[in-house]
Amino acid sequence: MKAEDLNANRFVLDAKTTADLRLKIKQDPQAGLKQAAQQFEALMLQTMLKSMRDATPQDGLMDSEQTRFYTAIMDQQLAQNLSTTGKLGFAKLIEQQLGRGLISGASLDPAASLEALQKSLIAQQAANSAANSASSSTVAAGGAERIRSLSLRSDGAAAAGGASGSASEFVNRIWPHAVEASNAIGVPPQFLVAHSALESAWGKSEMRAADGSPTYNLFGVKAGRSWQGPSVELPTTEYVDGVAQTSREKFRVYGSYAEAFRDYANLLKSNARFSAVLGQQDGTKFAGSLQQSGYATDPLYADKLSRIINGPTLRQALAG
Repeated sequence: MKAEDLNANRFVLDAKTTADLRLKIKQDPQAGLKQAAQQFEALMLQTMLKSMRDATPQDGLMDSEQTRFYTAIMDQQLAQNLSTTGKLGFAKLIEQQLGRGLISGASLDPAASLEALQKSLIAQQAANSAANSASSSTVAAGGAERIRSLSLRSDGAAAAGGASGSASEFVNRIWPHAVEASNAIGVPPQFLVAHSALESAWGKSEMRAADGSPTYNLFGVKAGRSWQGPSVELPTTEYVDGVAQTSREKFRVYGSYAEAFRDYANLLKSNARFSAVLGQQDGTKFAGSLQQSGYATDPLYADKLSRIINGPTLRQALAG
């Protein structure tokens, strides 16, 4: 079976896809590059389909959160299958752009380059959504032009400008782990980046142990009775009847950001109260679902998270 056939037959939420792609790139860079380019074309198609859905009235008798959830998954699968046909030509364009480093013999990380392009398109999509003016033709044309104009260094990072400073550095540091968690719970990776940014102040206020060692706990996950790993006790603010109170709580300690994101995804999947969060494709509704599920006691939590998801800082950091 050809690589592209395997990609087409895979379910879009299969968490192994990203890991298998990275392994393929290491074993056969040229073949892996082709698959990576197809995945990015699929992301573009998914963006177009989402814009078309958003422009359609959603007040029919059969319209509900559940139908929108399964429609979003269907669109993702359709985009993945269409990307393997090669008829649109975007994947070929991306493959040629990223393949220049292979031809010249320069060091190239196609996966890192793809992530830079992916973040750029997501940032553009977020900007269009925030302005409430996105359309399928605008997203398609803008995405294609972004690919044509983006200059890539041999190390795979974007040479073009964008957000600089701590927000951009924070996104670059955690992006691969956000993508992995995204595949596991069906939520766009930029939502997870925004959630970790809210809890850690864009990495500036990450939880640390008494000796200053990192906990990698970017989501403020507490260490309950079921937690068997290490923990650290820290002061925190909780709201009781809308009134802020300071208390000391135990929080989980992880060995890496990757472990933190995996545990976060497992927490949402394994607890029934977070069922409305899974598969959520709307940033504001994602934030609202987290608050309604009791993730945090802050009465303004959903509003704060929604403003980060739809705000300029995240868009600029994703594009940087």
